Amino acid sequence: MEVENQVNTIDVCQVTPYFDSSESATELSLPLTFYDIMWLKFPPVERIFFYKLTESTPTFFNSVILPKLKHSLSHTLLHFLPLAGNIIWPPQANKPIILYTPDDGVQLTIAESNADFHLLSGNEVHEAADSRPYIPELPVTDSKASVIALKITLFPNHGFCIGISAHHSALDGKSSTMFIKAWAHFCKLGDENKRQYPALLTELTPVFDRIAIQDPEGLDMVYLNNWLELKWPGVDLNPRSLQLLPVIAVRSSSVRATFELSREDIKKLRERVLANLVKEGSKETHPIHLSPFVLVLAHGFVCIVKARGFESNRRVLIGFAVDCRARLDPPIHENYFGSCVSSCAAFTEAESLLEENGFMHVAEMLSELIKSLEKGVLDGAKEKTASFMKEAAGGAAILGVAGSNRFEVYGTDFGWGKPEKVEITSIERTGAISLAESKDGNGGVEIGIVLEKHEMEKFTSLFVDDLKNHY
Repeated sequence: MEVENQVNTIDVCQVTPYFDSSESATELSLPLTFYDIMWLKFPPVERIFFYKLTESTPTFFNSVILPKLKHSLSHTLLHFLPLAGNIIWPPQANKPIILYTPDDGVQLTIAESNADFHLLSGNEVHEAADSRPYIPELPVTDSKASVIALKITLFPNHGFCIGISAHHSALDGKSSTMFIKAWAHFCKLGDENKRQYPALLTELTPVFDRIAIQDPEGLDMVYLNNWLELKWPGVDLNPRSLQLLPVIAVRSSSVRATFELSREDIKKLRERVLANLVKEGSKETHPIHLSPFVLVLAHGFVCIVKARGFESNRRVLIGFAVDCRARLDPPIHENYFGSCVSSCAAFTEAESLLEENGFMHVAEMLSELIKSLEKGVLDGAKEKTASFMKEAAGGAAILGVAGSNRFEVYGTDFGWGKPEKVEITSIERTGAISLAESKDGNGGVEIGIVLEKHEMEKFTSLFVDDLKNHY
């Protein structure tokens, strides 16, 4: 069923960090580390948090909910100052920086929609483009790029949603989630009228210490030069431009859906792999890594390749982002705020996923990739990154993942209950699948995906029926 999206913009404003009379705003700059520069021109990561309300008339929303959201956002930005700033590239600097100056703020759009809230916030198949009006455009020019942009949309008598567009170079999924949860914490427990807010929880307090990121091999300049030298089809940029790579256009025939693998489903997938290893007489000295992450991705990737009808000789890049905070030597603070993820990927031919034992093949590939991290997350980083970028520009199919089932996004309560749905909208432009923990907390995993209509029909059959019949 097609949703009739009619979204009216009510206001576009700038929310600045709140400083009381005893404080004053001062300039703050952060250098971009090699982790940041690795993602410098990637398209923004976009998410939508949908909230159902028992009372959501425009009057109540505008007089109660919106002021709480805006005032608590202003207070939250005081703790997350870089988010109110911009990425710039000073003329005399050899690389970009994040700069916050007094009066900088986050662009916030307020809107109202008469679209079908329940369809948009549900798991059923619907048009992929229907989510786009609830995502703010991230302001980016050749000389300046915003770190985040936000959009709050009311669905009268149903609920509201919060859309966030985040610059991939300035914050990763963990940092973005930390910010959203901190905002929710202040909104739920604070008193916006008295400007009284509780202390920020320790686990939500950001650490901006860039000195902790050691770069003895000069990876920052290696990655920056990779970007400067990259020849991307249809892109002719000033080398120092901060414009992002073009995104995949969302086709009118593209649809979005969310699937769930329960704890029991994941157990069946694990048993399937173990049974095959026994059957093959495996003498693996290092047990295969069979976390829910590996099993869910293996099943999802195989179903995607089959549903999309890849040619058997198509090059396929299978990969995921790795949180490096605890894997560095020495480890850095778990609340380090910024981008601190590295890509972990390998190539294969589509044929290996199309074969009967394709699930086993991908599970073993992913397991080996995770084991390889024991050598160090930066092992071979110089060569790998350049290779991946060239292969991607050359037309290799990319099977990636956005989000994580460890972020606990369904615990993000602004004071009106937990989210009805959390969606990573940007997968429609990157071709990745999204992961989140199951909303009901049953130990399962949610998978979000965008495909062509005919591909989604086939994917649904493969994802559900193959699990039932073969695992």
